[in-house]
Amino acid sequence: MPLDIVFMGTPDFSVPVLDALVAAGHRVVAVYSQPPRPAGRGLAELKSPVHRRAEALGIPVRTPKNFKTDEDRAAFADLKADAAVVVAYGLLLPAAVLDAPRLGCFNVHASKLPRWRGAAPIQRAIMAGDAVTAVNIMRMDEGLDTGPVCLGRDVAITPDMTAGELHDTLSALGAELIVAALAELEAGTLRAVPQPQEGVTYAAKIDKRETRIDFAKTATEVANHIRGLSPFPGAWFEANLGGKPERIKVLRASSIAKDGEPGVLLDGELTIACGEGAIRIEELQRAGKQPMKAADFLRGARLEPGTRLA
Repeated sequence: MPLDIVFMGTPDFSVPVLDALVAAGHRVVAVYSQPPRPAGRGLAELKSPVHRRAEALGIPVRTPKNFKTDEDRAAFADLKADAAVVVAYGLLLPAAVLDAPRLGCFNVHASKLPRWRGAAPIQRAIMAGDAVTAVNIMRMDEGLDTGPVCLGRDVAITPDMTAGELHDTLSALGAELIVAALAELEAGTLRAVPQPQEGVTYAAKIDKRETRIDFAKTATEVANHIRGLSPFPGAWFEANLGGKPERIKVLRASSIAKDGEPGVLLDGELTIACGEGAIRIEELQRAGKQPMKAADFLRGARLEPGTRLA
């Protein structure tokens, strides 16, 4: 028997989960998403990916800034939902909201809990060099990703996988697992296991100040940093092109066994020395340009071996 679901999500990661709920026959009675934000040069208000998808599906959308008012909490309770599904919504939910759905609130979280609770689990896992992550379906409580886990599945992080690639894999898996979890919920067989107390880490939101590449780190650390921020927001360095410094975003690179002074270009193949070893850039993006292969970049940018890259 289909459930009446409130869906709460905001970014692209959440959209496949919303689609999966609809395809499974559940009645999504309302969608909650972050309010439209000014974007672009004209600062026109842009609706979130979930907001736009819900409208295309004909589902009513609500965009409260928070749930601090009695009016917003009452409006949520009045939906009389069986359950809420929360995927990267962007707000901590108060007890009044968590307790409103008859069967509870369930979160699709992109990490192997309790590792990487918080805002940026995909990026942080790759930046830390983790070999494995997961999608966990969690019954929510008032803490930050602290609730018991109902279902989960591990995913290997390959040495060349970027955050964008892992994002898509985990999003699709999350859609599959939440449908399975709701089926067990309907059948009365869903079980939730408390998270371990050991191994807790927090995935802080990515700060723009940490996106600049530090070539004093080891090549492995630099390569992980690059792929953990690819394609967005992107790790970068500065190079002097045409007589002025230009920010170069690195989208893909590999670590190699080559030595030199950190930050110095070692050859004509965009190999840059690190504190230990070196990285070879394979794909990059200049400001205002489309992503390009390193070979195409070098045809138009004259960078001599020995050049120091800021």
